[in-house]
Amino acid sequence: MCNEAFAGWPFAAACRAIREAGYSGIEIAPFTLSDDPVRMSMDRRRELRDTMVSEGLTFAGLHWLMVAPKGLHLTTPDAALRRRSWEHLRGLVDLCADLGPDGVMVLGSPGQRGTAGGLTREEATRHLVDGLVDLAPHASQRGVAILLEALPASQCDVVQTLDEAAAIGPTLFDVHNAVDEREPHAALVERHFDAIRHVHLNELDGRHCGTGNYDYRPVLEVLERRGYTGWLSLEAFDFTPGPERIAEESRQHIEKEIAGIS
Repeated sequence: MCNEAFAGWPFAAACRAIREAGYSGIEIAPFTLSDDPVRMSMDRRRELRDTMVSEGLTFAGLHWLMVAPKGLHLTTPDAALRRRSWEHLRGLVDLCADLGPDGVMVLGSPGQRGTAGGLTREEATRHLVDGLVDLAPHASQRGVAILLEALPASQCDVVQTLDEAAAIGPTLFDVHNAVDEREPHAALVERHFDAIRHVHLNELDGRHCGTGNYDYRPVLEVLERRGYTGWLSLEAFDFTPGPERIAEESRQHIEKEIAGIS
């Protein structure tokens, strides 16, 4: 489960609540840890890692990578700002590796990667790809997979489909962010299975699992048949029901869907 539903909770308490709700892993939004997460001390990183282990959770990775500090942008024509933004992402690779092995980094961040400063969509995409290519050796050395997330048109104009994301590199499937896809989601997951390293579960409108009418079973059937071994991670965007209710109802719904796979 992603931790931002528990924003404002002590980290240990959030970990405990997630584990007690029946989850085995935690995905972290770095801005919930610090206003400048790449500057966190090694002592604090070890403390967070030890807390996850002591509470019985496995670290799954990071998402919402570019929220803090404010003002970053990965595709801007401002070369100095672009360089500083990619250095931030490089620092997050180290944070991810320090928090636990085999963590992924989900690069969504619509506000920090869309077109800006008069660039065309193609120019912004080139900046994004070039930055990922430059960062790839360091991420590989630290054992971190950076997953480029497809985002719908309402959020971003750079890399909007799973086809586009998978053509660039490793990616993930997110129910909510696949709302604009024209093919059945199961067909997309089937075609891009080898590129999909992570799965975010939510409703098409961003609420938590079971509050809408999304049919998860076709996607789950593909994942099971193809032998998917990554995480199924709950990422809700509407936190008004409260984190504990979100966690419990989502787990129950997804377990029911999985149990129904023949």
